[in-house]
Amino acid sequence: MTALDLRRLRFLREFEERGTLAAVAAALGYSPSTVSQQLALLEKEAGARLFDKAGRGVRLTDAGRLLAQHARVLLAAAEAAEADLAALAGDIRGTVRAGGLQSAARRLLVPAVATMMAEHPRVRVEVFELELEQSLPGLRLGSVDLVIGDEYDGHPRPRPAGLRFTTLLEEPLKLVLPAAHPLARPGGPVAVAALRSDIWAVSAEGTGHHAMVVGTCRSLGGYEPDLRHRSNDADVQLELVRAGAAVALMPPLALPGADPALAVRDIAEATLRRRLVAVTRDGPLAPALIAFLDAVERTRDTDMM
Repeated sequence: MTALDLRRLRFLREFEERGTLAAVAAALGYSPSTVSQQLALLEKEAGARLFDKAGRGVRLTDAGRLLAQHARVLLAAAEAAEADLAALAGDIRGTVRAGGLQSAARRLLVPAVATMMAEHPRVRVEVFELELEQSLPGLRLGSVDLVIGDEYDGHPRPRPAGLRFTTLLEEPLKLVLPAAHPLARPGGPVAVAALRSDIWAVSAEGTGHHAMVVGTCRSLGGYEPDLRHRSNDADVQLELVRAGAAVALMPPLALPGADPALAVRDIAEATLRRRLVAVTRDGPLAPALIAFLDAVERTRDTDMM
């Protein structure tokens, strides 16, 4: 067996997580043929058959699964070594790949990018909009460094091994109604139970927001909500409310300033909260990521606390 190439081990680790050559190629930005070639070279390096045919695709052999487990350890060790060496040198440079849901990207990540450009110009920050559910494989595998996700009272997120969850912000949820809605006129709290006949705007099925709205209407109102409109874009949800086509349940971070077309009200039955969480891999963090997290926290403290 010749020396194993760390880059090819990452291809193997990605395959273990994603299951197909096409998914690995899409995640890493290569063609499927390139991925296949790199894994074939890894088989030669390992001196063992790592894949078996499985229909039109391939699957890991016992040797492949064993090597993928070792690849996870080796890649984590290499990442920790790079972080420790950079910290020792006091050198803040490199790339930070950060994602988050729309409100977090707009209100936290984008201002933090501006801070990094001014304070640490040798750090390249890449920002993208991504729900936490979609980002977990990339976080575990190292193709994503930081994701800001959310979780709601009564709907805690799973805490997969190998990831670190840090609470950034807590905020109370608000009911958002069209200004002309009959229940908006008194100006006080509005009962979820009183919105039984309303149409709701929510995020896509499978997201935390979708589960929260369903759970809230069931627990506080005793009914199944009419989830007629689904969008992960908070602005789309707000436009539906402005048009009088829906009501919504949203956190303040996603809301605009004073808007005469919207009535933002407290929930009468209970106080429900959303938490924004920063998710990173366990272990030492690279200095560039530490600096970016600091910029995110300063943005939070300046603009929202």
